[in-house]
Amino acid sequence: MAKSWKMPKWFYQLGSPRWCYEITGKLLPGFAIVAALLLVVGAVWGLAFAPEDYQQGNSFRIIYVHVPSAVLAQSCYMLMAVAGAISLIWKMKVADMVAKSCAPLGATLAVLALATGAIWGKPTWGTWWVWDARLTSMLILLFLFIGVYSLHHAIDNEINAGKAGAVLSLVGVVNIPIIKYSVEWWNTLHQTSTFKVTEKPAMPADMWIPLLIMVIGFYCFFAVSLMLRTRAEILEREKRSGWVRDLVEAR
Repeated sequence: MAKSWKMPKWFYQLGSPRWCYEITGKLLPGFAIVAALLLVVGAVWGLAFAPEDYQQGNSFRIIYVHVPSAVLAQSCYMLMAVAGAISLIWKMKVADMVAKSCAPLGATLAVLALATGAIWGKPTWGTWWVWDARLTSMLILLFLFIGVYSLHHAIDNEINAGKAGAVLSLVGVVNIPIIKYSVEWWNTLHQTSTFKVTEKPAMPADMWIPLLIMVIGFYCFFAVSLMLRTRAEILEREKRSGWVRDLVEAR
């Protein structure tokens, strides 16, 4: 008879609030240092030393904030949806805590992407906002983050709030490919993707390398922020547990 497939041990360890709190405590310093270094190097390189764009001049430099925030906002939504699905299927409390922690972070990133896009659009398009397919779908992403966040705080029962937030996040996943491919499916003002895995970057190396550094730096900073929020959520929900009381007393 064929052996039944089992989830790996580490998967169930992630479901333990105490284990998750301890492992994130060990990871935080390293991620914080790497994030700080990458963001400083990427920002200084991109904003001060990268050459001007031959068409947009120095206004293009906002790309070093706009692109990382836009890309990360979509990744954050996917993580929130996956965590929500894990919470629904395997009833893991930590997954629900991660999903809840993702919502305000994702909303912040979406606001940053929309704001920097508007600032960039004014000198490029001559207007702050157009109901462009990419911009509109990104605005919908912000509303989805706000919706998930609101559900988690409007419903008193944590289990029901987590389920409602998870369902909304999973339904909203359909918006992610729309954001990604909107510039290809419709005629839009928004430029095509800056990075493509299958193609060589159109920008010279001294322009796209700092952008790549900023993207990685944003991801590391997001990891730090997510771990901090999740750890705070763990302490709040597990405050009656013995290990949390021992931790508080030790401090």
